[in-house]
This record gives sequence, C-alpha cells and structure tokens, in this order.
Amino acid sequence: MNDNINKNALFYGSCLALITTGFTFSIRAGILPQLGAQFGLSAEQLGFINSMWFLGFPISMVIGGLVYHTVGPKIIMTVAFLCHALGILLTIYAGGYTTLLISTLLIGIANGCTEAACNPMIADMYSGVKMNKMLNRFHMWFPGGILLGALISKFMTDLGFSWQAQMWFIMVPAIAYAVLFFGKTFPRPQVEGATSLGQNFKAMVSPLYIFLIICMALTAITEFGPGQWVEIILGSSGAEPMLILALTAGLVAVLRFFAGPVVATLGQTGVLLGGAIFSALGIYMFSTVTGSMAYVAAIIFALGYGYFWPVMVGAVAQRVPLSSALGMSIIGAVGMFSSSIFQPIIGNWIDGSMAVYSAQGLTGDALQLAAGQATLEKMIAFPAILIVLFTILFFWQKNPKKTEKIPQAVTTH
Repeated sequence: MNDNINKNALFYGSCLALITTGFTFSIRAGILPQLGAQFGLSAEQLGFINSMWFLGFPISMVIGGLVYHTVGPKIIMTVAFLCHALGILLTIYAGGYTTLLISTLLIGIANGCTEAACNPMIADMYSGVKMNKMLNRFHMWFPGGILLGALISKFMTDLGFSWQAQMWFIMVPAIAYAVLFFGKTFPRPQVEGATSLGQNFKAMVSPLYIFLIICMALTAITEFGPGQWVEIILGSSGAEPMLILALTAGLVAVLRFFAGPVVATLGQTGVLLGGAIFSALGIYMFSTVTGSMAYVAAIIFALGYGYFWPVMVGAVAQRVPLSSALGMSIIGAVGMFSSSIFQPIIGNWIDGSMAVYSAQGLTGDALQLAAGQATLEKMIAFPAILIVLFTILFFWQKNPKKTEKIPQAVTTH
C-alpha cells in the first residue's frame, strides 16, 4: 500500500521539520534578551511569550493525534508549514508584546503538528527493526536542532547580526522541508489493530497513568525551564550561555541515540530516579558555580534530564498499553503544557530576585548573576519532588528490570 512513495524525501523532510522545531527553541532562547530590551518587556512578560511556544505545541499535538487517521499527514504538515512561516514573519515584524504572543503561539502550533504528523507517518512507511531505527534517527534532531540553533545564534550575535536576522534563519529548514514534501505522495494511515478511543480514555483514568502525568509535568519543566532561560539566567556567570545550551543538547542527542542498553541495564524506574538525582545536582551546581565549572554543571544536568522524555513516553507504552497512541500523545502534550504554565512563573521569579538584589545595591553583572542563581535555586524544587515520586514509582512498579523494555518506536524528544 505504501511501496510507491518516496520514503527518503518524506523522511528527510520530517527531520528538517524537527530541526526547525529545535531552531525555534534555541534561537528564540538566544534572542530573548534582545526582545526584552527592544520592546521594554519584563522577565514575566518574556515568560508569557515563552509559554505560547509550549502552549501551542500540546494543542496541535492532541488535535493532530485525534484527526491523523482522518485527514492524514499531508494536511497536518501543510498546516505546520503555514504556521511556521506566519509565526516567523509575525515575530520579525512584531510591533510589541501582543504580536509576539500570537507569533510564538503559531510557532508552537506548527511544532506540535510536526510531532503529530511525522511520528505515525514514519511508522507507516517502515516496519520492524527498520521502523525503530528510522524513528530513533528522526528523534535525534530535536536536541540536534537545538545544538545547531544555539551555535548559529551565538555566531550571529557575536558578529552583530540582529535578532530579526536570526529569526529569518529559521526559515531555511522550514522552506527545505516544504520543498521536500511538495507534490509527494504520503503514506496512508494504518489503523489496523488500533484500540478504540473509549478503551484509550478508560486506561487514561487509571491511577498509574495519572501518576505518570504528574511526573511528566515535572520532568518537562526540569528539562525546558533552565534551557529556555539560559541566556538571561546564565548570561553573567562567566560562561557562554548558548555554548551551555549547545553542550547539553548535543550530549542529550548522543544519550538518546544509545538509550536502549542503558534502560535495559537500569530499568525504566532506575533511569528515571537516577535522572532526577543528576538533574537536581546539575541545577544546584548552576546556582552556585561560575566560569568553566558551569560547563561541568551542564554535563551533569544533561545526564540527568537526557532520558526523561523518551523513558516517560515508553513507560506509558509499556505500563498503560491500552492508552495506545492517544495516551502517548496526551502525556507529551501535558509535558509541553506544564512548561507553558511555568514559563511566566519563572519570569516572575527573575523579576522578584532582580528587585530584591537591586534594593541591596547590586548592579550590572553582579545583579544579573545573583538574580539568576536565586531563580535556579527555586528550580531545584522540580527534580527534588521527582526524586520522591520516582522512589514511590520504583517500589510501586517493582518489576524485574529484565522485563522492562522500552519500545524504541515511541522514543520522542
């Protein structure tokens, strides 16, 4: 049924779409201070702008997951490109706060459409071991895109390019994936063996699924919180914030490519508990060290959160199997929605810390450093709570680690 399609073009187009998603994360993180300065925005307002990226993602991800078998990936990816292009252009020509909110929401919707369309599309094009390999290679490109985007943003900023020029650069992979997809025949959605929505929802009200939802909300903000604010929080630490973002993203890309043996050895619950401990240690180090030690903190932090997302999605696939693809889409959407909620909260923490330390007489880099470290101290709460929750999960779901197998096909960010 799907033998006559150009699989290479569709696969490479999918990878470029996910690179676009990574660019929108890291390049936007890199230009955040410039946006704040040009439009006179507080950190809390920047937080609400950030939250639109994370809010649009789950909205389109859930809707796309529900309609995929009805409309197919071609229409969903058409919507993705239109929202990417419109969101980028509206950002470049933004007149103020409201336009930035709308443009960032559109970019988030485009990113969610990419997830909703490309995951099942790749699964429809390949089967067996080949499908697992291609999905893993596809999902490398979210942290890979963040790595490339962080380096590009730093390079362009150092050379004096404007933030508008950096946003224009995001159009490069966006146009590339549109060209690769244009005129191609897409695979037909395969619905054989799919469970009913009624069964999905019944499984999703189980105590275990609800518990995993809570954990996912905290793992997502642990991962995305420091990264999205890296330029503002670590800008005066003596380290290069975008190099830290590139370092963590690059390491995570490698970690996730080789996730199988690690999870097979430690088990899902062991990996999650260990990740929470390393994440807490990494964020604590970010809040206390300066200079070159910040790069050591970045490595520890990446070792901590690197497996969170794929293992959480894999836990749903293995431990709540009747939730099916919808359950995996929902838990991913919850992760992004959680990040959306916490972005303005983190921004408010920064504003509050700035006010406190400014009143104490600190100015310039000393003020930025103190406020950033104080905000990071608050962020330690996220992985600290996860240590408790994953300890509970370890004893609650105490299966022999030999039986814990992550379905590689569901590995995501």
